[in-house]
Order: sequence, then structure tokens, then C-alpha cells
Amino acid sequence: MNRTRSIRESWGLPVLVGLITFVAFLPALRAGFVTWDDNRNFLDNPAYRGLGPTQLHWMWTSFHMGHYVPLTWMTLGLDYELWGMNPAGYHFQNLLLHTVNAVLVYVLARRVLELALGPPDDAGRPRLAGSAAIAALLFAVHPLRVESVAWITERRDVLSLALCLTSVLLYLRYVRDGASARGWYLVSLLAFVGALLSKATSVSLPAVFAILNLYPLRRVGGTAGFWSAPSRRVYLELLPFVVLAAAASLLSIVALEPPAQLSLGAKLAVSAYSLTSYLVKTVAPVGLAPLYEMPKSVDPTASRYLVSYAVVAVVSILAWVARRRFPGATTAWLAFFVVVLPMLGIVQNGPQIAADRYTYHAAPALAILVGGAFALWRGASAVVRGLAATAVIALLTVTTWRQTGIWRNSETMWRQVLSVDSTSSIAQIAMGDLLIAQDRVDEAAEHYARGVELDPTFAIGFNNLGVVLARQGKLVEATERYAHAISLRPSYSDAHNNWGIALSQQGDYPGAIEHFRQAIALDPRNADAEVNLGNTFVRQQRPDAALEHYARAASIRPSDVDAYFNWGVALAQLGKLPEAIEQFRRVLAIQPAHAEARDYLDRAERMQAPRTPSGPRQ
Repeated sequence: MNRTRSIRESWGLPVLVGLITFVAFLPALRAGFVTWDDNRNFLDNPAYRGLGPTQLHWMWTSFHMGHYVPLTWMTLGLDYELWGMNPAGYHFQNLLLHTVNAVLVYVLARRVLELALGPPDDAGRPRLAGSAAIAALLFAVHPLRVESVAWITERRDVLSLALCLTSVLLYLRYVRDGASARGWYLVSLLAFVGALLSKATSVSLPAVFAILNLYPLRRVGGTAGFWSAPSRRVYLELLPFVVLAAAASLLSIVALEPPAQLSLGAKLAVSAYSLTSYLVKTVAPVGLAPLYEMPKSVDPTASRYLVSYAVVAVVSILAWVARRRFPGATTAWLAFFVVVLPMLGIVQNGPQIAADRYTYHAAPALAILVGGAFALWRGASAVVRGLAATAVIALLTVTTWRQTGIWRNSETMWRQVLSVDSTSSIAQIAMGDLLIAQDRVDEAAEHYARGVELDPTFAIGFNNLGVVLARQGKLVEATERYAHAISLRPSYSDAHNNWGIALSQQGDYPGAIEHFRQAIALDPRNADAEVNLGNTFVRQQRPDAALEHYARAASIRPSDVDAYFNWGVALAQLGKLPEAIEQFRRVLAIQPAHAEARDYLDRAERMQAPRTPSGPRQ
């Protein structure tokens, strides 16, 4: 009986935690790639697809989109090997890693609560296990976790936290077993390296170790002081972690190439606002969205920032006052703060003022605090406490299920952003992109016009508005928008390409060629500009000049059916039928339903076929 109870306590609750976590995020398995970095990371990026030498070299040398995350790319390369471009497989691995993290938080919570509250007796062991399970579920099924789990791009979040939690647990094992367990220390250090190679925000882990050594480990400070021999040994112990974190921080700054930064006052305002936002949304997770766009200007004296300063100050003062009577609360707040600090806007990166995903690594601290409070709650019976915990977790699970559903596709995702903030210029332009792809031209025009109205410096918005105006036949107005986009961003290759298309449609072939050449000069990998330049030469009755551009486009984008088809047409015009047939066959290998390629292939093969002599007349 005792053995059965021991097995149930050891495995029953962790399995239950994992099962509830997995179920809460099941809608993610029906989701696709979205046009919020997934397109740039996966759909338009063949470099990661696989685990061959070429892909591995790219993963370990690339700073793609400002991140150095080779270990994350390797897991995504494995996804490609297993699932190809089926998004369900990528979502499954995200969810699997998050489920593992839920179980790891359970183990960590149980260990930390035991250190803080003392080893439990037989009667207290179930209460401790239950408190750890509550902490794990409060972390795992909270709606703020949805962005990190349901967004394939954020594989780096779930992978890096799994390695961070592993590193913490191994470090605690090393501390418990003493100097005889140096192997646990080394493996903990190795897990930290893996976390850094998965996402640079793991750099805060050495600070977490320092906080744990203050409380509940109590290995630093105390009556002996912070510079005692035992304290100095801990500092030396943490030094390798600090050195690795510093190196990763420098590397991430190089990789990020951060945009123009806010003033110091604005940075402080944004940091206070985002930190307050995370606290509020942890308690009341409503109005969540994949993007909270940074305001066009930040006035540090605005009311929302003044309120944020006050909230952060009050919470910090309360945590300091409680440090002796409730050291766990002080520790949890300090840990939450230092973990989320790199994402608060000290180094501004990206168009967001805050992001749900930025709470992913920090959330276990607050969850364990609540689990500890539950363990100390003596004012109600076990049944009442259990019902209260179950009700909260059930409500969070249902909310998370619904929030996960907004990631089903790009349209549901961007509509959620606009439902929370209709003044998001990024979301307005993104909705325009989706609608133009569905040939809903007039609706797209409305979103594009609203986007550039909200942000008159949004070069992409003006370019895309030009595209929709061209689709409406307003070519002169379209060229004006392209010109304005280029004035805002002189290196804008796509705007030059689109300007060239508009000029070509108006019969201005020399002007079109000039803009296509400028587009290629600005971006030598602009395959669309290469194809369009070739098409313009064909229209000028110069198919021989077009061939090299089709060939270059195909080398840049091997799956570009337009490049192969137009290449075949140009070759046919030059009478090079065998080469033309080869290109039409390439088109059909990629897109078997391409009717024009099938027609051209049949005609070319008939023209090439030798004529059979009719024989003498009778």
C-alpha cells in the first residue's frame, strides 16, 4: 500500500499536470503558419529545411531576423525532416515542449517549497505535492502562455525554458548533494549553454541562481555577511554562468542590430508600463493580443505611465517590507523582475510595447509563490481549498483554449489584434495583405489607407497601397505611392519592383527596366524583379536578353514556376524547343495543374516531332 501511494505521489500528479496542459492547447494542432514572422522564418526560408551539412552550417552561422538560436533551428530542421511543411507537426513539438515545461515547473515548485517550508512529514507530503501541482498548472494553462506555445516562431521560448528549468533543477541537486556531486554542476552549466543557444533571454539565469542562494538556499549573506568565505565560494561557483551570460548578451546585441532607440525617459516609461501590464494580465488575463503596438510617440508624463510608475513602486516597496516575514514573496517578485528585465525595453527591439511571450520565462516565479500561499492556507478545509484551486485552473484552461483558437490562421490572429487595438497600423496593413491575396481588393484598400493614415512613415504600407491601387487600374496613383515609399526607405527594393510593373503596364518599358535594375541592385536576391525584368525584355521583342534573368530568378527561388514558365516561352520564341520543353516540364513537376505550361509543352512537342512522309499518291 505504501509503495502504491509512493508511486501515485511521485508520478500521478506530474502526469495529471502534463495531461491538463496538453489538452488546454489542443486547438494549436489545427493552426497553421501565420503572417507574423512565420512566413519569413519558414515559408520563405528554405535554409533551415533539414539537418544536412548545408542546413547545419546555416543554423550555426546565421543571425536570421536578429537572433542567434542554432539549437532552436535544429529542432525546427528536425520538424521539417519529420513533417515537411505541415504546420501541425511544428505545433505538436511546441506543445510537447510546453507540456514538459509544466512537469519541470511541478518538480521545481516541489523542491523550492520544500526548501522554503521545510521537509514535510507524511501528513504534509500530499499538501506539498498538491501545492506544487497548482503552481505548475497556474504557470502552464495561463492564457499568457498561448503566444509562446501556439506561435511556431516562438519555439525558442519553449525550448530555452525547458533547458533553463533543467539547469536550475540540476544546480539544486548539486547544492543538495555537496561537493561530491560536481557532475550535476557541470551538466547544469551545459544545460545553460543549451538555453543560451536556444534564446538569448536565458541570460538572466545566473541572477536567478543568486536569488535562490539568498532564499531559500540561504547560502549567501546571513549573519556571516555577503563577503564571508561561504558567500565567496558561491560567487566563484556562479562565475562561469555569469561569463557565459555576458558573452551571450554581447552576441545578442550584435545579432539584433536594434533600431533607433527611445530616449532614457521613454525607455523607463515603457519598461514600467510593460511590467505593470504583465502583473495586471497575470491576475486578469483579458484583452490579450499577439501584438501591442508601440505608440508613435511616448510621453513619460502621460497618465498610463504615471500609474505604471506607482504600481511598480508600490509592489517593490511591499516586497522589501515583507522580506523578513514573507521572504518567499520578496524572492518571487525579485526573480520575476530580473527574468523579465531583458524584455522590458531597455534595448528596444521590435514594434511592440509589451508582449505576452515575454512573461514565459518569468511566470514560474509568481506561480510558485501562489503555490506556496496555497500550502500555507489554513483558513479552510482541504475540500474547499481543492474546489477553489480547481475552479481557478478550470477557468484559466477554458480561457487558454479560446485564446489558442485565435492562432488558427493569419486572419483570425490579425482580427484579434484589431479587436484589441484598432489603431495598430501593422495589423491594418497585414489585414490588407490577407485580403488582397483573396482578391478582396476594395476591402484591402480600406485597410491599407487606414494603415498609412495611422502611421505616415510606414513605407511598407505605402508600397502595399500602391499595389492595391494598381489592381484597381489606378496606375498613376500607384506610382505616386511607390515613390513615397522609396522616399521613406531609399533601399526599398520591392517598391522599385512594383513601380517597374506599373510602368511596364503603361508601356514605358525603358522606365520599367530602370526600376527593375534598381530593385536588383538594392537586393540581388529579389527573384520577382529578375522575372519582371525578363518579362519586359520579352515584351520589347528581346527574348535573348531575358534568359539570364529567368535563370537567375530560378537559382534564387528554385520553386518559382513563373521563372521557369516565362523562361520556356522566351526559349520557344528563339526556336530553342528542347530547352523550352525542359522548362515547361519543370513547371509541371512543381505545379502539375498549370494549364498554360501543359498547353505550351504539348505545342512545343508537336512542333519538335519529326514529320512522317505521306508516301506516293495512289
